[in-house]
Amino acid sequence: MRVGVVGTGISGLTLVDALADRGIDVVAVESRAEAGGIVRSQRMDGRVVELGPQRLRLTPSIESLVDKLGLNEQLRIGDDDQPLYIYHNDALRVAPLSAREAVTTSLLSPLGKLRILAEPLTAPAKPDETVDEFLVRRFGRQAARRYMGPLYSGLYGTDPREMLHEYSLGRALDNAGVGRSLLWWVAKRVVEGRAAPPICTFDDGLGTLTDALYEAHSDVIDLDTAAVEIRGHNGSVDVDADGGFEIVTDAGSETVDEVVVTTPAPTSAKLVEPLDTDLAATLERFRYNQITMVFLDSDFDREGIGALVPPDGDLPISGTTWNASFLDRDRLFTCYVDPNSDPELPNRTDEDVGELAADAFEELTGAAATPIGVHTWTPGMPAYDGSWTAMDDIKPPEGLRFCANFVGRPGIPGRIRSAKRIAREIGETE
Repeated sequence: MRVGVVGTGISGLTLVDALADRGIDVVAVESRAEAGGIVRSQRMDGRVVELGPQRLRLTPSIESLVDKLGLNEQLRIGDDDQPLYIYHNDALRVAPLSAREAVTTSLLSPLGKLRILAEPLTAPAKPDETVDEFLVRRFGRQAARRYMGPLYSGLYGTDPREMLHEYSLGRALDNAGVGRSLLWWVAKRVVEGRAAPPICTFDDGLGTLTDALYEAHSDVIDLDTAAVEIRGHNGSVDVDADGGFEIVTDAGSETVDEVVVTTPAPTSAKLVEPLDTDLAATLERFRYNQITMVFLDSDFDREGIGALVPPDGDLPISGTTWNASFLDRDRLFTCYVDPNSDPELPNRTDEDVGELAADAFEELTGAAATPIGVHTWTPGMPAYDGSWTAMDDIKPPEGLRFCANFVGRPGIPGRIRSAKRIAREIGETE
């Protein structure tokens, strides 16, 4: 069996690695000059800057990869015993991520805190319920609007009022093994002493992980090779005619028995359109949010993971990551510009966007900041809004699979788990 992989972000790289471990012949193509996808580290102004995820959790799957690739000496454990803040009523307030913080936080009133305790008594999610509606009904308006909603929207850049519970939070809770009550699930983990894995990075950034994966398999990965379309074997538009697939690239073609596409939905739609027009139309339904990140230099020295800004706030940012504090990155802070804050945002220069973020950071923290870089991802992050009903309509032909965040959970650990699962499924079909 020969498997083709389109795209070498963390999903594609992990998939190549897992297939190779099973002795399966694999070839991967990547349009860019470097592998890694959105996991990309650079040096700006002498500092390590993450253009994508800012850190990750040292889950068992990550730890296994680190050991396998010999990266232990480069691993850097962050200090996540620090507060996360939410900007409310023009002030930074501690988000209640622990029992102690739940009692002491000024984010919620005494009645708002008591209302949370009624959560086990409320009904489960309703059909077509939004994330906001679900959270308000289960935890009360204060906790939903001031805390849980911003916490969740900060992950995806989408207003919880536009996110369907079934296709976003609901699936995340199911994957985490949360049953009838989220509150009881949290309490059980506390009693069992189950703490979240520590946050981590590498001395030279998260790109260390993807660079190592690429180097381990560079002989089967073709960089600067853009996939143009996917067809059935011998160019047929009917995959059942001869079996197998042809990955047409700008440098030629690759014939494979199975193919796994790891690119975002819009790119994936163009690739499969010659093979299956209905499938392409389904993939085109997914909406994404542009991600614009501004990297700031500041002497702000408060301890913390960062701060989230509710979507109905007055600031043009959705949150900040305080890399200087929890990862000891010298004077470095990352701001996320709210894509809905300004309809003219796509037309603004990086200089304008940088100043906008610096001004917002100063209003948020009281400390001045200087922009050192701006980076924008398009299409960016899945919106997980109403368009995500398309999940139910993805019916690829046999032998074609998707390993991307529009069919699974985002985040590096989630992408690694999905890739390993698909490699296992392919191995079982040999």
